[in-house]
Amino acid sequence: MSRTGKKPIEIPKGVDVKIKDLLVEVKGPKGNLSEQLIPGVGLELKDDTVVVTRDSDRPEHRSLHGLSRTLIYNMIIGVTEGYKKVLEIRGVGYRVKLQGNKLSFNLGFSHPVEMEAPQGISYEVDEKKNLITVSGIDKQQVGQNAAHIREIRPVEPYKGKGVRYFGEHVITKVGKRAK
Repeated sequence: MSRTGKKPIEIPKGVDVKIKDLLVEVKGPKGNLSEQLIPGVGLELKDDTVVVTRDSDRPEHRSLHGLSRTLIYNMIIGVTEGYKKVLEIRGVGYRVKLQGNKLSFNLGFSHPVEMEAPQGISYEVDEKKNLITVSGIDKQQVGQNAAHIREIRPVEPYKGKGVRYFGEHVITKVGKRAK
């Protein structure tokens, strides 16, 4: 059995979990999330825990067991605490501004690049340190949005300029002169 899949998920106070067929709905203080799980997985609501089981020992069902448990766990954490990713901008003249729910980047292009926040995502900008905080309740959406921001100007390997995750270590190359 999957080590991750067999762990029961504790439901904290203030969180409401409803299971109808394979549709899981989670309501909490920060919002609502729902997920349609793939057949082959069984869900049981016991007291204040959710237990994920699988229908058989087939490889497809074994792989879905841990995944289903993790998706439900991430939804519960999202509606109680939320998720956030912090990105850092490095480079001379590289900066970002927050205008309403839009980010406006100056990243060495001939024009500013603008990016609007999708529904459920919020941005915070620290202009002095060139830090962007992407936050929301859906872990997948927060990570995907942070990846799209990083994709605008990925870190280049010679000077380390570009958009990176906060604390990310980038190995820089030496260049032509080092012989």
